[in-house]
Amino acid sequence: MRILVVEDDPKIAAYVSKGLRQGGYVVDVVHDGEAALERSFEAVYDALVLDILLPRRGGLSVIEELRRARMKTPILVLSARSSIDDKVRVLRAGGDDYITKPFSFSELVARLEALIRRSTDAGVVRQDLIRCADLSLDRISRRVQRSDARIELQPKEFALLDYFLSQQGRVVTKTQILEQVWDCSFDPQTNVVDVLVCRLRNKVDRDFEPKLIHTLRGVGYVLRQN
Repeated sequence: MRILVVEDDPKIAAYVSKGLRQGGYVVDVVHDGEAALERSFEAVYDALVLDILLPRRGGLSVIEELRRARMKTPILVLSARSSIDDKVRVLRAGGDDYITKPFSFSELVARLEALIRRSTDAGVVRQDLIRCADLSLDRISRRVQRSDARIELQPKEFALLDYFLSQQGRVVTKTQILEQVWDCSFDPQTNVVDVLVCRLRNKVDRDFEPKLIHTLRGVGYVLRQN
């Protein structure tokens, strides 16, 4: 799942994004309201974590603009403002939930999961259960299964399989995987992608037929049935 974090405090942005990535989310971070709108219209996100006091354009204005554009992405507001009036304004503008700073990260994750779950039930966000052959991945329960066997994956393995399944039949390069799974661009000659793909193959392909993850040497990888 992909989350957009909009926070102008670098320490808070780093804390939230690091925790979400460790939980298997793909996270983009921007630091002002205009950048938040640009990213929201460029990419599909499962949820936004949004501060209210932002440079260039305030968080309340961002929410209003997104809702005017009929964008229904769940928005969790994270703000130092704690008055009832502030919370009411956010909810009336189209925000879905509100957490005041300082906050518990576990509460933030729980509320984020609840928003995504409700949105998925309402058919707002992308498909939560994706399949290829007898392999299935549930983005909400984070359950992975091949045939009748439950497969336990680490967060990065889960994120990689999610990406492969969302792109099934298409070739993805190492650079694309680095950007989607690690949220960064660095030397594509590094072997971290190969190592992660190998670990994933050992879990979802080694004991099953047909093999689903294929290597195209010098190009990248593709997940397909044949």
